[in-house]
Parts: sequence; C-alpha cells; structure tokens
Amino acid sequence: MIEASNLARVREYLRAIENAAAGDALAAFYTPDATQLELPNRLNPQGGTSDLPTLLRRAARVPDLLKWQRYELVSEMAQGARVVIEAVWTAELAVAFGAVPAGSTMKAHFAMFFEMQDGRIRRQRNYDCFEPW
Repeated sequence: MIEASNLARVREYLRAIENAAAGDALAAFYTPDATQLELPNRLNPQGGTSDLPTLLRRAARVPDLLKWQRYELVSEMAQGARVVIEAVWTAELAVAFGAVPAGSTMKAHFAMFFEMQDGRIRRQRNYDCFEPW
C-alpha cells in the first residue's frame, strides 16, 4: 500500500511542476530537510545539490524561463520508501537560452530517484540527459 501511495504522490508532484507550482504549493511535497542532487549534465555540467529554500527559489523563476513543461512517464517503480521514475521532459522556452531562441522546444530524458518520508520527498536524485540543442 505504501508503494502505491508514494507513486501517486510523486505523480502529483510532477503534475504540480508542470503547472508551475511554487512557494507553499510546492513546499508541501517536500520534507523541511529535503535535498535534490542533480548529477552533471549538459545544462548543468557541474551538477549540484539543492536544499528546500533553493528548490523553491528556482521554481519561482520557471514561469519567466519556460512557457510550459511536460513529463511523459516512461516507467515507474516503487519499493518501500523509494520511488523511481523514468520520464521524457519537454519544455518550450519563454526566453532565449544561449543560441537557442525563445519559442524553441527542449527535450531531455530523466531518471529520478526519490526517497519518501511520510508521503513527502526527502531526497531526490536526478540523472538528466538533454537532447542536442
């Protein structure tokens, strides 16, 4: 039962991100001590770790950067407090990104690993593979 609940919560979280959730609406998905680890990728070559305040600051900027974003779930799995999602992320740029003009579409293949606690995300680890732009 916990696996189904955790999977449903992560799906809700991804839909909230698609709808540009920010502030308290987004914070409700995380534990207060949540962290997100982004492994190195083309967009963020050094990778990085974000705490909850950083995640919320970044989310507040999304509507200025993207017209929309979507996650197409490819596969999902849950075991106890762990959830794994494979997804294809697609977004339309609201502003130019380097040589890529505003209005262009970006696409990436994500593997996301979540550690849940009491129905909230405590740890998230992302492996993001961006298609060429």
